[in-house]
Amino acid sequence: QVDLMESGGGSVQAGGSLRLSCTHSTITFRPYCMAWFRQAPGKEREGVATIDDEGTTTYEESVEGRFTISQDNLQDTLTLIMRDLKPEDTAMYYCAADPATFNCVSATFTSRGRDYKYWGQGTQITVST
Repeated sequence: QVDLMESGGGSVQAGGSLRLSCTHSTITFRPYCMAWFRQAPGKEREGVATIDDEGTTTYEESVEGRFTISQDNLQDTLTLIMRDLKPEDTAMYYCAADPATFNCVSATFTSRGRDYKYWGQGTQITVST
């Protein structure tokens, strides 16, 4: 069992920055996938960024170059730094983890997290013009 909790959400004007944190219980399994997802009202959940236990990162095209995902295994924290935020980034953001019985990239972006086992409760990001 892995417990995850997001923090750092809020409201920001377009062009601003936010830092999301996902504190979690110690992950003892290897390999693993960890990821950030988001879901806007009326839209499907989508993968934002993923990182595996080797530190390989992949980003959704619209956030590439603006968002940075990182994992601190000593602090048990998954972080998403978001810069140059746009109104279309407005959504509920979730962190998730899984023992990587699948390919992290396809599981995050193609399957939209369908197979991820552990989820946080979510934190809201609102970007205004």
